[in-house]
Amino acid sequence: MMSLVSSFRRELWQNVFCYKKTVTKWSHALLSTTQDGSEISSEATNYEQKTESTVATTPTVFREGNKPSSRARFMYPEFLPDPKFEWRNPIREKLERMDMMKRRSQIDIPEFYVGSILAVTSSTPHAPNKISKFVGICIQRSGCGLRAQFVLRNVIDQLGTEIVYRIYDPTIQKIDVLRLEKRLDNELFYLRDALPEYSTFPLDMEVEFLPEGSDVPVNDVKVKLKSKPWTQRWDLRSFNGIADIPVLTPKQLIRRSKNLKPWEKYDLMKQYRLTIPEEEQNEIFAEVYSELHQLELLRKKIKRKRMFVKPVKTS
Repeated sequence: MMSLVSSFRRELWQNVFCYKKTVTKWSHALLSTTQDGSEISSEATNYEQKTESTVATTPTVFREGNKPSSRARFMYPEFLPDPKFEWRNPIREKLERMDMMKRRSQIDIPEFYVGSILAVTSSTPHAPNKISKFVGICIQRSGCGLRAQFVLRNVIDQLGTEIVYRIYDPTIQKIDVLRLEKRLDNELFYLRDALPEYSTFPLDMEVEFLPEGSDVPVNDVKVKLKSKPWTQRWDLRSFNGIADIPVLTPKQLIRRSKNLKPWEKYDLMKQYRLTIPEEEQNEIFAEVYSELHQLELLRKKIKRKRMFVKPVKTS
């Protein structure tokens, strides 16, 4: 046994020694063909020039921070299809994206989130001037494709009013963002049972402009609910925007623990079923990102014109 191991080691070291000899021969031959390394330096410069030319000619690749989906999937969530596999249809989704881009070229659909205050002007046959305007806070944004919609809420004459708008509805003439902000929750349906002051906004509210390039502010206000009864059991669900939730009784705590599902955050398959893969998101937004970016630049240009006040000569 020992003789076999020793013979194997001997052969291994002989092979290593022969490999070193061949490498040194090749290196000496290469150095002898060059004059003080001039040929090597010229080859190196040629290689650098080739690499520079290839870098200049290759198309720009979105890196991790500049990917369209990293920002666009929050600004334009309706471009992502329904994650349910039984509702997927690539041809229908592509045709819908084409229709959505045509609609966006005709009307300015600005960036907004749940919690932003919007003013929507739409055409209605029953209005005196065939035009109606509604101002309210966005309490939900849902749907995908041409079925994307949002809900506005406002208290008018001490009566809570909610209107559901389709984002790509042809009757919508204009969408203005009066106050761009976010809230602590993805849905604000608990404003139905909150005090009216949290849902009351004047119909002649003026636009509040944000500095260009600034992040969207997050309004961390916590609303106070009215006394019971409520439309839903908000205390049995976890919301970050509700203040002074009454202390639950032991029976209510048991009921709340039954409704909670803490294991869902570890369910990777459920997260996969409820989301679109990142590779597919990049393909979708790479298809429409250039047109969306041009429309966003045009919207910023119009915004600057609105903010600019032409000076008036004084005598």
